[in-house]
Amino acid sequence: MPRFLSMVRVDESAIPAGGPSPEMMQRMEALLEEITKAGVMLDTAGLTPSSQGVRLNWKDGKVSVTDGPFTEAKEVVGGYAITQCKDMAEALEWGRRFLQVHDEDLPVTCEIRQIAED
Repeated sequence: MPRFLSMVRVDESAIPAGGPSPEMMQRMEALLEEITKAGVMLDTAGLTPSSQGVRLNWKDGKVSVTDGPFTEAKEVVGGYAITQCKDMAEALEWGRRFLQVHDEDLPVTCEIRQIAED
């Protein structure tokens, strides 16, 4: 079965100061339990804020290092999931359900890409 990478993109300025609501966290926990029991979830995690990140860039034969936050980025990757689904349609359905557990006032984007395998 194919594997898929879901990259969760968020606008860090839209995240409430106290973090997600307890109700959202309960919904997220229930969905993650369901997707794990279904044998679909291989790995998932949230990421620390971009202010704690570093970017490496390769240009003109040199590597440059930029410390976060990355002000030119409107959205940053805030988390990821690696799933194993029968097809893209199933991966999309899990992605849709993932987005729907978020609070309505927290805009989130989920980009799903199949992992290239031999």
